[in-house]
Amino acid sequence: MEMRKVKVFTTPACAFCVMAKEWLRLKGVEYEEKDVADDMDARQELVEVSGQMGVPVITVDDEVVVGFNQTQLEALLTEN
Repeated sequence: MEMRKVKVFTTPACAFCVMAKEWLRLKGVEYEEKDVADDMDARQELVEVSGQMGVPVITVDDEVVVGFNQTQLEALLTEN
């Protein structure tokens, strides 16, 4: 699988964030975690890329996935 630049915008209390990160780990996908609860820069980046404050938001290269959408993530991670 080609390496993609993956970021997960998350908060510690977000159950869907935990599920998304576990799913990525099981798929062997490396990702950068951005905790928007404590990091103002991460919060600003979240708003810039997604236009919202809800988490999880996952970026795969330049594509934005709002929420934990396994089908959309699978498609983005496996496309050439």
